[in-house]
Amino acid sequence: MNAFDLPHTPCYVVDEARLTENLRILRDVADRAGCRVLLAQKAFSMYALYGLVGRYLDGTAASGLYEARLGREEMGRENHVFAAAFRPDEIDEILSLCDHIIFNSFAEWRRYREKTLAAGVSPGIRVNPAHSTQDRAIYDPCAPGSRLGVTRAAFREELLDGVEGLHFHTLCEQNCDALEATLAAFEADFGGFLPDMKWVNFGGGHHITRPDYDCAGLVRLIRDFRAKYGVQVYLEPGEAVALNAGFLVATVLDVVENGVSIAILDASAACHMPDVLEMPYRPPLRGAGQPGEKPCTYRLAGPTCLAGDVIGDYSFDAPLHPGDRLVFEDMAIYTMVKNNTFNGMPLPDIVLRKADGSLQTVRRFGYADFKSRLS
Repeated sequence: MNAFDLPHTPCYVVDEARLTENLRILRDVADRAGCRVLLAQKAFSMYALYGLVGRYLDGTAASGLYEARLGREEMGRENHVFAAAFRPDEIDEILSLCDHIIFNSFAEWRRYREKTLAAGVSPGIRVNPAHSTQDRAIYDPCAPGSRLGVTRAAFREELLDGVEGLHFHTLCEQNCDALEATLAAFEADFGGFLPDMKWVNFGGGHHITRPDYDCAGLVRLIRDFRAKYGVQVYLEPGEAVALNAGFLVATVLDVVENGVSIAILDASAACHMPDVLEMPYRPPLRGAGQPGEKPCTYRLAGPTCLAGDVIGDYSFDAPLHPGDRLVFEDMAIYTMVKNNTFNGMPLPDIVLRKADGSLQTVRRFGYADFKSRLS
């Protein structure tokens, strides 16, 4: 991709060829393991590509009504919905859209049990194996005091009548070893209930399309689990679907000095890549190095009034100047669904880089998109 071919920045570019390769890997894992793989829309919701995604994956996973509608309308395959709590005024529509619904508590299951069964939707309970495999509490559903999932101590075996599945989601950007440890904890606490279940959802956070991911190990775990319990296994990866398949192209607007050289871009960490501040992390930047690694080091920052709107420190082979284009990598996941218009920042264009290398502008945002969000 030539960043200079784009007429406008900031701009998200999704690479069809890279996305397709990820989908092929996921389809291969699903076929070998005998499981079903769903697109977790919270990570990637570019529905212009749902036709492509639906040729490889088995359906969508949603976190509420709007995602459930999007999955049903734009992909039309299996549609699974989980929410930490469902709104009473939305539950009827959600049940009309989904095939599986996962409740976060037995209180909610009791509240909506009759409606769920009458709708013919397969109900499940999200459980909390209470086994942390990561050290980032904000992304750890097993952290102490977590609101996500029913712990073994709160599990109500006497209320399982009608429940067809169990769901856990505990991982974040992790390999197969973390799933293996989680499965052991899950089976220790909840394995006794599995003979009465039809399905188990292993959630997301599986970095299956990362080059070092142990796909053979994942296939083995799933096949062994299916053979042991006779259940259908679901995975709902988000990042793995579009991992390394998208870019955010930005332009340098100005360079200022204040103890360090600061390049101000037309792309904002706060608005256009909020995980940079939330996780936090330093996004990969094409052609750049660590501070001091190359001759010219800059702090890259956004144009908003937020003092902390800083993307990170990078080094370059040559000085930066206004008009230079920069390409941040791995920007198709979460970034696109989390962006915002703080300070009236324009939302980035969305462009598809087709398999033949041509560029197609899928959406260009303008003032009306900013204004319509406010009144």
